[in-house]
Amino acid sequence: MTVCSQVFTPRGIAGWCAKGLPFLLAIFVCAGNVQTKAAGSALFLAGACFIGSAHESANGSVSVKVDVQPSELRSQPAGANWLSYNGDYTGRRFSSLDQINTENVQNLRAQWVFHVPNSDNLEVTPFVVDGLMIVTSANDAYALDGQTGRSIWHYSRPITEGLIDDASQHHNRGVAMLHSRAYMETDNAHLLCLDARSGHLIWGVAYTDGNKNYGATSAPLVVNGKVIVGTSGGDDGVRGFVAAYDAETGKLAWRFWTIPGPGEFGSSSWPGEIYKHGGGTTWMPGTFDPGLNTLYWGTSNPSPDFDGGPRPGDDLYTDCVLALDPDTGKLKWYFQFTPHDLFDYDATETPMLVDAEYQGQPRKLLVEANRNGFLYVLDRTDGQFLSATPFVEKLNWAKGIDSKGRPIRTEVQPTAEGTRVCPGFAGATNWYSPSYNPALGLVYFFALEDCDVYLRKPQEFKEGRTYYSTGVRHSSGDHGQKILLAFALDSTKPVWRYVQTGGAHSSAGTMTTAGGLVFFGDTGQSLEAVDGRSGKALWHFNMGQAIHASPMTYAVNKKQYVAIAAGSDIFSFGLP
Repeated sequence: MTVCSQVFTPRGIAGWCAKGLPFLLAIFVCAGNVQTKAAGSALFLAGACFIGSAHESANGSVSVKVDVQPSELRSQPAGANWLSYNGDYTGRRFSSLDQINTENVQNLRAQWVFHVPNSDNLEVTPFVVDGLMIVTSANDAYALDGQTGRSIWHYSRPITEGLIDDASQHHNRGVAMLHSRAYMETDNAHLLCLDARSGHLIWGVAYTDGNKNYGATSAPLVVNGKVIVGTSGGDDGVRGFVAAYDAETGKLAWRFWTIPGPGEFGSSSWPGEIYKHGGGTTWMPGTFDPGLNTLYWGTSNPSPDFDGGPRPGDDLYTDCVLALDPDTGKLKWYFQFTPHDLFDYDATETPMLVDAEYQGQPRKLLVEANRNGFLYVLDRTDGQFLSATPFVEKLNWAKGIDSKGRPIRTEVQPTAEGTRVCPGFAGATNWYSPSYNPALGLVYFFALEDCDVYLRKPQEFKEGRTYYSTGVRHSSGDHGQKILLAFALDSTKPVWRYVQTGGAHSSAGTMTTAGGLVFFGDTGQSLEAVDGRSGKALWHFNMGQAIHASPMTYAVNKKQYVAIAAGSDIFSFGLP
């Protein structure tokens, strides 16, 4: 049944009143899946203009105008606004805000909490522009007042039945925006375009063929007027790709398949029809260098995961970072971290773009802490390998990395009886966000010291089923230990280590600021802040819920806030 509802928001109402239009003019949305939190009573209407005007002039917490310009998306570092999953195109999760710093962070207090009713495991990073915050959960989007947490609008779309594996958990990591349009992915790999002022659905497009082994868990990235998206399902026998859609019309601009088709370069790894099930999905947002006009996007593991027999060779372009032309989708270069991966070592970790002096000369670098246990530094202009440093002690699948960037393999591999492999199935690190502080010259990320027993048994692909061939089990005697690490770009050992305590599972990442801080979610269900230079613990706040998201920071009316999703809630913190 289609439901028509009136959409009134403080932003929209103030906009109508500012133009001298009658306040009784209503916007009707008949989308069948748009819900609103605004009151619909005559009393609300009678006071609408007054409330809108007072809200804007007295508090100024939410602008009546939403218009994110391309120039704003290119600006760096992030400041008052947080305009993408990672804050800006570089993926560094560094903010220029310094109101909250090492001297006063101990005074940080919770300002508001927003409860999301349909999730107990949020993975979203909030998007903020001019005080308007947008967060997502499953197929829902919520617009909030960043200063108060007050709900402005809510878009809802039913979750998709029949999905498998990661997609069946209906995770969503956030939105992208251009001008007054917000873009989000759904659990079944549809790209939606919403009016950021009202939550109204403008258009939606399916970007896969309907195969329920496909899913999407990421946040899109807007680049050069295009919305860049990827999929999940790399463990489920799908063919991965990166795709770009026109931000205005939703029309497909280009698609780059990460598994080569017959006759294409790299196709020797994919005999017969297996290329259609090769994995290499693109389930985390990439980064972008406007100066080089190059998009950097990571790819996941090959399928089947633990049986390399059906896919001989390097298995391009799995476990790679791809350098793509954002206008055409043409491949400029690639770097493969784990050729012929047998351990599910995705390369979807954030490829951070860093301009710094490296080994005595200024360089444009790409830095990635990879799931396989090595911290890589590449020249991002051409993909030249510069260095790889092991950052975990439990590492037995490779002896090191050679001068060309290829791993020096051991004989360790999955077997029918089971083989202990380190790092384990969760990786030495994972999708939880790293960060880089240019003032301190340090990279921050979480490492996981752990191992698993890998088993291999040949398996035929079937739609609606996973395609691991076979799986893993816990390695008895190995106890997982998570550690926050700080690395200098040219160091072979961590500058400092912050060992985590507490038994809660966490997929929380990091964020760093010009105030000299590193914020992160720990394994004890707390948001913490440490000194970025020394790793000294300075502040924490127990959320009472496991954290599977990364923090961000923004400012409203010149006041800095720090926000993070935990469990089913969005928390925002500020100084008194």
